[in-house]
Amino acid sequence: MNRRDFLKQTPPAVAAVSFLRTPSAASGEPPRLPVDHETLTLPPHRALRVPGVHAYAEKSVAAGEAIHFRVSSTAPYGLSVCRLGTDVDNFESDEVLHIFPKAEPEIQEIHPGSYVHVGKGLPSEKPLRAITLECWLRPWKFGFDQGLITQYDPSSASGFGLYLVGRGWLKFRLGDSDQTYGYWESLGPLLTKRRWHHVALSWDGKVVTFYLDGRFQGSWAWQGTLKPARVPLRLAAAGKEGKADDFFDGELCMPILYDRALSPAEIQGRFEAQGLHLPELKGVLACWPFREEAGDGVADASGHRRDGRIINRGTWMIGGPSFDSAAVSRHTEYDPRKDSTRGHALRFASDDLYDCRWNVTEQYPVPKGAKSGIYAGRFRFEEDGASLQYHVTFIVRKAPDRSKAPILLLCSTNTWQAYSATPFAANAPDRQQWDTGGLPNATPGSPSYSCYRNHHEGQPAYEFGMNMPWPVAGPDVLFSKQEVGYSHLMRGERFTHSWLEQTGYDYDVVTDYDLHRNPEMLKDYRVLIINGHSEYWSVEAYEGVDQFLRDGGNVIVLSGNTMFWRVTFDDKAQVMECRKYDAHIGGRPSATVGELYHSHDKKRGSLMRYCGFPAWKVLGLECIGWWGLEKEDFGIYEAAQTHHFLFHRPHAVGLRNGETFGHAPDGGLPRVGGHESDVRLPRIRQITKHFPEGASFPEEPTGITTLARIVKKGRRGINYFGLWEPLEHGVIAEMIYWERPQGGRVFHGGCIAGGWALSRDPKFQALMRNVLHHFGAPNRKA
Repeated sequence: MNRRDFLKQTPPAVAAVSFLRTPSAASGEPPRLPVDHETLTLPPHRALRVPGVHAYAEKSVAAGEAIHFRVSSTAPYGLSVCRLGTDVDNFESDEVLHIFPKAEPEIQEIHPGSYVHVGKGLPSEKPLRAITLECWLRPWKFGFDQGLITQYDPSSASGFGLYLVGRGWLKFRLGDSDQTYGYWESLGPLLTKRRWHHVALSWDGKVVTFYLDGRFQGSWAWQGTLKPARVPLRLAAAGKEGKADDFFDGELCMPILYDRALSPAEIQGRFEAQGLHLPELKGVLACWPFREEAGDGVADASGHRRDGRIINRGTWMIGGPSFDSAAVSRHTEYDPRKDSTRGHALRFASDDLYDCRWNVTEQYPVPKGAKSGIYAGRFRFEEDGASLQYHVTFIVRKAPDRSKAPILLLCSTNTWQAYSATPFAANAPDRQQWDTGGLPNATPGSPSYSCYRNHHEGQPAYEFGMNMPWPVAGPDVLFSKQEVGYSHLMRGERFTHSWLEQTGYDYDVVTDYDLHRNPEMLKDYRVLIINGHSEYWSVEAYEGVDQFLRDGGNVIVLSGNTMFWRVTFDDKAQVMECRKYDAHIGGRPSATVGELYHSHDKKRGSLMRYCGFPAWKVLGLECIGWWGLEKEDFGIYEAAQTHHFLFHRPHAVGLRNGETFGHAPDGGLPRVGGHESDVRLPRIRQITKHFPEGASFPEEPTGITTLARIVKKGRRGINYFGLWEPLEHGVIAEMIYWERPQGGRVFHGGCIAGGWALSRDPKFQALMRNVLHHFGAPNRKA
């Protein structure tokens, strides 16, 4: 510990250090914590080692609760727990609460790849004299062995398996003995990528026959006894050296095992059923209809109780071979639960991973008197002779029994999560520049998908794990060139936090998920501040903010692209789900309208405005687009209604109509208007030329006053229905004050970089002090 770090420790923090020092810690070794038994629940699975330092913890804890760090490292490291200070780019301003003893390297592996594990396979002591394996599949990848229906491991010749191999060939294995290693395999027909196929392999004790899409493809003579291997039965994977491997990239629908060889007529009938109907269950050894459409279990309809457990989730709500997902209309009513032709399928990916399942390596009880705010676990280590840092960001909420501050500051953690494309990014020096695709992976096979990047083999990414590293949320992450200095995630939000703290306003901090889980928390706060890039919203949080305003609350929005995409969370808070459509506006390539319905609630996803929860209805503005990140791309406010009381009371802002603000005193950076921004509905109506069938344009609510606007000529914007159109009026952002007819007041700046500009512009600061005054937030320095 250096002298600076020692002096910064508060008395509660010093007490906490003493509390954690166990005999092992006193001897210089980090304390060893109990094993997290969650790691023991994963069946044997192919592992991947990731070099470097990687870690995660809870995204949010209350003061008085413990934060648990789960770390994998190939280098010794030091770890400190800090509350981030008021100087955004100077870590010297951070308050160090605790320093752990130096830790030695300890690798915790990751286990990507989704499949269905069936613990109760076919009994090995009961040889089969005939069998049929049937399923529908839609492959996304060729070139590697991929298990489809298997109860086989190369360590034994007994067992059976249906595989996808090479350039799209089907291969099967039928084994007769684990003593002689005598098994028989052959290749079947060639499949087409991203197209549904019905496959059936039958063996009547003498002849093996392949069928593709109901048609005979070939047969091979083989006589013997089929003995199931003493290994788990797996769907969408196979066994290798006792571990799940050879993961399938694609969709499966209704895999079935029979104890007899189906006739050609029966197979033709199964093909014509299009995966919508169960077979006659006599002679069926196992059948998985995949009707659950949520959760991590699949039921066996055969009566033999060969239920399966989905490992690494997979993706529900895809629809089966009978379903034309692209034919569903984006703007008319559709309920997937009432569609008898939709069918059921489960999508798998070899890079699916939503929970690292790592053991806790360090924990720290946050003092009950700790101030609410943004905190970080700061790791320091060396790699190839270079000194590096790595951060695990988390939020400390106020202790439950402490009184509320006047202001609740919302961190847009859903957006941080949405941009977390490379959770296992290679460790990089300070001031990392992240784009939407993330940084290079520490190892090529690491999962690297997000709301802006599909799975490795192109499957649209719809779910994102909460128990994963998110280095993109670090305090040193930029989104622009370094000379511009712009951030839109955690670092970008800190400017508002710092200004409030330095100016004398008390506030509490929560995450998007905290608000989603408990919208009632808004009660008794005077002001809610929605800050930064608050793009991803749940309906629960949206309705909570609306109710807060209806009850007389006040909302300040220093955000752009606000309330844009809908998200949901599972009951265990393990994943955030977001189904983004239309690649022209940031949706996932290969996503279709029929796949937009969430597994958590079966309701339409994608844009909030298309789900019945538009931002304008609650906050008065709607997103009109996004643009470049060069210095010249950032605009500034032009004052429009300077007679308004917010420009005069209690502080004279000193602006006349047409004068500019929202920039550094010299007119340069930081500037408020860039990247993504919001405007009033009439501005979007002006560029909405075409209306899809069944769609109409909404009426703007009354009572909105435009205080300022940003004009940038020569740009395009997105109309209400997601089409890019020339932005003839040139207005890319508007600042409004709105006394809502249904209750509550809103001040909305319309720009992601609101806090960035606020940190430097005295006129914007005076205006914000006026807003906070009229919204009832006291200043303790006044």
